[in-house]
Amino acid sequence: MPTFRPAYIETFKKGLLAKKIEAAYEILKSCTLCPRKCRVDRLAGETGVCKTGEKAYVSSFNAHFGEEDPLVGTHGSGTIFFTHCNLLCIFCQNYDISHLEHGEEISNEQLAGIMLHLQNKGCHNINFVTPSHVVPQILSAVEIAIPEGLSVPLVYNTGGYDSVQTLKLLEGVFDIYMPDFKFWDPEIAKTTCNAKDYPEITQKALIEMHRQVGDLVTDDRGIAKSGILLRHLVLPSGLSGTREIMRFIARKISLNTYVNIMPQYRPCGRAGEVKELSVYLSQKDYETALQMAKEEGIERLDSRRRRFMIF
Repeated sequence: MPTFRPAYIETFKKGLLAKKIEAAYEILKSCTLCPRKCRVDRLAGETGVCKTGEKAYVSSFNAHFGEEDPLVGTHGSGTIFFTHCNLLCIFCQNYDISHLEHGEEISNEQLAGIMLHLQNKGCHNINFVTPSHVVPQILSAVEIAIPEGLSVPLVYNTGGYDSVQTLKLLEGVFDIYMPDFKFWDPEIAKTTCNAKDYPEITQKALIEMHRQVGDLVTDDRGIAKSGILLRHLVLPSGLSGTREIMRFIARKISLNTYVNIMPQYRPCGRAGEVKELSVYLSQKDYETALQMAKEEGIERLDSRRRRFMIF
């Protein structure tokens, strides 16, 4: 198999990365980076839904071994958890990070240093968790890190609420997209994250991601190099709309899409405000979701099985 070279290397050499950074920071002057379209001047310190101004906030970073096998490999996925979020689901399992703002403001130079540190530890990729609101900062940090030797794939690990306009800036930078498709019903999206347009937005975002990178490609060790790895968190009482989402993936994305049907839902944050979300996911609900995926033609399912917590 030919030696893998991340797309951002060529993008940097052609001078295109600098243009992408300029365009991304221009957006921050009246921010429409994500579908919230807050139109605040983040460069002047104003903040919108994501509560982030000019600089990114990071809550933690580490070699993570709890991700999907194609990302973890033998040395882990180099995860960087950004503070704040543009979606703010009431049941977020990282509620302290997304809602309670645990984390520290960092410079782009510091972010580049974190990326290089994780690569030097042997991580197979740099995995940006909740990156939708800090795209300019990430692009700038990548530009700084490339001359210092950055050479592993970058993972865009997102809740799926992404603007196609912003995703187009990421073309030629990210080789791996890892979106979640959380809900199919607009009313559920409105109740849980005040984003009734989430299903529509996410469908368009996934189509754009797949146009850029295609299906997941792994090397001879089974480690991801490019493509989409899609996540779907199963919610109690069928609130996530699994069948409709799997049907969309099969018909509009690809039957060869790598999908992780995730069973680890637990009531976190303000989940108790919705009766159906105040309980743990049952094994039956999870197995039903798996069956729905298979019935819709999705066969490339993540094989890792997470434990159910019985109470």
